[in-house]
Amino acid sequence: MLNLQEVSDMEKSNRSLKDLDLNALFIGDKAENGQLYKDLLNKLVDEHLGWRKNYIPSDPNMIGPEDQNSPAFKKTVGHMKTVLDQLSERIRTESVPWHSAGRYWGHMNSETLMPALLAYNYAMLWNGNNVAYESSPATSQMEEEVGQEFARLMGYDYGWGHIVADGSLANLEGLWYARNIKSLPFAMKEVNPELVAGKSDWELLNMPTKEIMDLLENAGSQIDEVKKRSARSGKNLQRLGKWLVPQTKHYSWMKAADIIGIGLDQVVPVPIDSNYRMDIQALESIIRKYAAEKTPILGVVGVAGSTEEGAVDGIDKIVALRQKLQKEGIYFYLHVDAAYGGYARALFLDEDDQFIPYKNLQKVHAENHVFTEDKEYIKPEVYAAYKAFDQAESITIDPHKMGYVPYSAGGIVIQDIRMRDTISYFATYVFEKGADIPALLGAYILEGSKAGATAASVWAAHHTLPLNVTGYGKLEGASIEGAHRYYDFLKNLKFEVAGKRISVHPLISPDFNMVDYVLKEDGNDDLIEMNRLNHAFYEQASYVKGSLYGKEYIVSHTDFAIPDYGDSPLAFAESLGFSEVEWRHAGKVTIIRASVMTPYMNQRENFDYFAPRIKKAIQADLEKVYASVNQKENV
Repeated sequence: MLNLQEVSDMEKSNRSLKDLDLNALFIGDKAENGQLYKDLLNKLVDEHLGWRKNYIPSDPNMIGPEDQNSPAFKKTVGHMKTVLDQLSERIRTESVPWHSAGRYWGHMNSETLMPALLAYNYAMLWNGNNVAYESSPATSQMEEEVGQEFARLMGYDYGWGHIVADGSLANLEGLWYARNIKSLPFAMKEVNPELVAGKSDWELLNMPTKEIMDLLENAGSQIDEVKKRSARSGKNLQRLGKWLVPQTKHYSWMKAADIIGIGLDQVVPVPIDSNYRMDIQALESIIRKYAAEKTPILGVVGVAGSTEEGAVDGIDKIVALRQKLQKEGIYFYLHVDAAYGGYARALFLDEDDQFIPYKNLQKVHAENHVFTEDKEYIKPEVYAAYKAFDQAESITIDPHKMGYVPYSAGGIVIQDIRMRDTISYFATYVFEKGADIPALLGAYILEGSKAGATAASVWAAHHTLPLNVTGYGKLEGASIEGAHRYYDFLKNLKFEVAGKRISVHPLISPDFNMVDYVLKEDGNDDLIEMNRLNHAFYEQASYVKGSLYGKEYIVSHTDFAIPDYGDSPLAFAESLGFSEVEWRHAGKVTIIRASVMTPYMNQRENFDYFAPRIKKAIQADLEKVYASVNQKENV
């Protein structure tokens, strides 16, 4: 077993990788590195097979030549091959070509890192279960290391993290932490009242997380009794207050509030501005309104990389508001939902994991070849938001999104490792409380059995690409630069179809790598008709119609509807020439949506090859849409 010093030395050696070439890390759009992948995979498989053979080599074979030559054996092998052939045919026929550099412009999927794939392939052969250290010593250690890497990426000095199945579970854990921590002062008052002597109920409901953690440490032998009387007992849930989320929230927050017992009525949406970021003035007004009623705020969620717009909320502004309100006796837990945008923090860390001053950022990016062109791709307000991440109590980050590793791999990281004691459970048949081993993951997480292969995959990705500007920063930068190329390309697109002139209107300049747009007939003042056009186009340019394997341009879509967004999209609708009356009549804007994750479109020559082909494909799909409309009208 590696000791902690050896692990630390290994981590230091992996924090910087000069002259990193991203092209060496993917199988490739046309399987250019396919042979490399096969060679490495065969090497790993051979090592696993050798491991099996060399474990107590004196043991007899369990499968002999007589078995392998029997008719039943051969028939079973033949059947297995038939099933696998059917599997291959179905997957090749009905799968989406995420890997296609200039053809796929849709959901949050892309090429995955070859080292992550290989690590997953390899670790699957051991079938480790990371919930229990004794069943997966190697990959449990890897997950512990990944959690430490998450914490360092977010700027946490005493943090901790782990891998979960997805961002929804990470968000659920974030709310779980907030619920339990915020309820602890009442439990202390019941079990050990001297810990919170002299505090009113309102003060108990507004205690900062660090203060609560310090008091919990002082509870000594009574800590387990305090935990029993916390929210996990079912007490005081309604007293904890409101959970504030931006209108751009992921739907998982509603499920989390339901499951955790906070209740959907406690989840309050906060308006967003015309850039689809949380409106901080509205946030303050909402908090003050509830405070005036003596209703506390359990927590606030800031989003870094919203799933529909890629918008980055002003985390720094939320932190500043909390500091301001804390002087007035109001405090809330802060969770950052960076499932999508979390890895982008690598853009701001130098090879020593120090946050780069904004005045030096463009220079450092140029020195490390983060972008191919010397432009300001990072907005100052986005930089400020990421700098403030270390002030949040917990953060969601998904390796299976911008970490470019296979599904399923979400993640959560907490600011203070002591926080994990507030949700811990120990099952004696899985692990011993207080045991001297490096990883007791199952005691501190929501999930039970979980694949060690996922931990190996994320670990391999992190150790191939350092989590700073020399590694992941380049990969995130390639994606962002590709998104800006796509955005600039879309701004100038116009089409002539069936006697109609159609223009492309991008939503906003991207904070991250999400690019949204609409297609609109010039002169059209009917928003419902424009929505129909965009939805019909989406159907032509997606899995809905035709063979995916032959599609030359693939997109995704979404609706910005009043029930979720309020009037935030009104400014965009008005910029398209629609009145407020028309906006309210339609109730939504249907958007064509692209998560530009491809690592290849940052290169101008690559994008310039695909640009005219994309335009031609859009033209062809629009012609199909209008031909279908004309056919229906004639009928």
